[in-house]
Amino acid sequence: MKELLDKLLQRHKYLEPTAEEELRRQVNVLYGAFTGLIGSEKMVLRASKYSALTYIHSEDPRQRLVGLQRLVYESTAYDRIPNDDEVVDVLNELESVLAEMLARQAVEERLEKKITRRMDEKQQEYVQEIKMQIISEELQDVETPQTKKKLTDLQKLDTIQLTESVMERVRPKTLQAVVGQERAVEAMQSKLASVYPQHLLLYGPPGVGKTTAARIILQEAKQLPFTPFAAEAPFIETDGTTLRWDSRDMTNPLLGSVHDPIYQGARKDLADTGIPEPKPGLVTEAHGGILFIDEIGEMDPMLLNKLLKVLEDKKVTFDSAYYDEEDPNVPAYIHKLFRDGAPADFILIGATTRDPSEINPAIRSRCAEVFFEPLVPQDIEKIVENAAKQLQVSLADGVAAKIASYTIEGRKAVNILADTYGLAVYQSGHQDSLTLTCEHVQRVAQISRLVPYVTDKASSVPAVGKVFGLGVAGYLGSALEIEAVAFPAHVPGKGYYRFNDTAGSMAKDSMFNAAAVVRSVTGKELSDYDVHINFVGGGNIDGPSAGCAVTTALISAITGTPIRQDAALTGEISVQGRVKPVGGVFEKAYGAKQAGMKSMVIPKENEKDIPADHLQLQIHPVETIQEVLAFMLVK
Repeated sequence: MKELLDKLLQRHKYLEPTAEEELRRQVNVLYGAFTGLIGSEKMVLRASKYSALTYIHSEDPRQRLVGLQRLVYESTAYDRIPNDDEVVDVLNELESVLAEMLARQAVEERLEKKITRRMDEKQQEYVQEIKMQIISEELQDVETPQTKKKLTDLQKLDTIQLTESVMERVRPKTLQAVVGQERAVEAMQSKLASVYPQHLLLYGPPGVGKTTAARIILQEAKQLPFTPFAAEAPFIETDGTTLRWDSRDMTNPLLGSVHDPIYQGARKDLADTGIPEPKPGLVTEAHGGILFIDEIGEMDPMLLNKLLKVLEDKKVTFDSAYYDEEDPNVPAYIHKLFRDGAPADFILIGATTRDPSEINPAIRSRCAEVFFEPLVPQDIEKIVENAAKQLQVSLADGVAAKIASYTIEGRKAVNILADTYGLAVYQSGHQDSLTLTCEHVQRVAQISRLVPYVTDKASSVPAVGKVFGLGVAGYLGSALEIEAVAFPAHVPGKGYYRFNDTAGSMAKDSMFNAAAVVRSVTGKELSDYDVHINFVGGGNIDGPSAGCAVTTALISAITGTPIRQDAALTGEISVQGRVKPVGGVFEKAYGAKQAGMKSMVIPKENEKDIPADHLQLQIHPVETIQEVLAFMLVK
């Protein structure tokens, strides 16, 4: 057993490496690491340079260590052979140096790869940029013979111009030329040509000068030193009937919208990089000036609410799911629009033909209101005469009055004049020294199927059972011819009355109040008569304002007393015979004037609603039916 153990120990001793062999292996490993670090060729060159070949090829690992020192430290100063105690320190020192060199090499290789990759990317971008420049240069001449011909045709069309439109030629250039709207113009001036200009709502019938007055007042306000309007202040005009709200916010010409790069086609250079493009709207174009919206009463309520928000904020904000604030490719102006919004500090002027009650209360609360008046025949005649001067044409006697009989709109009157002028030029074959005659106007009226708008209903001859009441529709008043006849009933107390079926329900209700008043004034029972009330022309009176006129006509018919035919009246009648106030007195005066009336009877409580001697009418305020009868009945 002991012999077997000795043999095993002897074998183990034989297999275990000696210290000399272990040193040789360690030195070989260090040489291999260094060779892999610098390469075999560089190692041979360095060994020759630092006289290390003898040491490298030595069988003694200690001498090889000296050679390795010369190679690593690149110095011939190392020539001392280390003893057994110094070998371990030399090995550790060389291992540390080689480890540091290997680590540095790994870092350098990693950095070199990154640098190479980044240079490749930049090179590709540079090449792509050069390609785009070359393509752009190539595209500079993409014209084909067909496209060049079309361009030539368009350029030729630009050289062809017809004469300016007649409306442009005769449009008023000064406020003095805006006929019949002195009070409205004064009100607009005081509100716009101010240190603190106000938003405005302009009410009135069409064709009376609302847009023209606003444009001229802005031009005059620019000249005043105390107004905020600069010399370049814009006047942006649009139509409320064409403005629609897009719930998707894809298009909004009024407020502006964002064109995303996918569906809406942003600018190509932005679409290529996926950048949304904000498009400011009319409110931004009007910044620093006036935004005029004609027919503002027709605007979509949602869009109008959005507009109110812009009026408060004085800017328009934009938003898009495609916008990335951190994207370095986004241009600065797009960043500003998304961050700060588009400026929209302007004065809003809205014009409408609707009644104020039909306009959104929110917009009314933010705007001062100005009312334009209907034009009377004298105003239309003056407009026609002014337009004729602009056209450098003479008018025969009665031409202006004849044109005025066909319309109450200044714009329409100018159109009739233009048609007449065109007919006269055609018939004469020249345009010099023309005189327009009533025959020319009559011919135009026949061709255009025009009918007289103004009917002179007034008369100086009193009539029994006939009276002129006054109604109003929109901003236009009219004289309503009311007839009444009364016959004794076949059976006393069983008479009947008949009203137009087209008359309004409230006008019919006035009959019952009138019956009480008739008995109070005349002492006669209306039920003893067969009564027929007729609104000539089938007018529908939606309100109680015909009560006073109906009562007067009934009393005249029953008593046989004639009524003045050169005066019109309005007012609600109570069962006690009092004349109650009504609306639209100002507009009704216009209707009375159009019908040729000299006088107008109104409720006493409406006296302050209309100026004295308005439209050269004699205004008679009354409180009771007795006062009405005293003025209207001719005894």
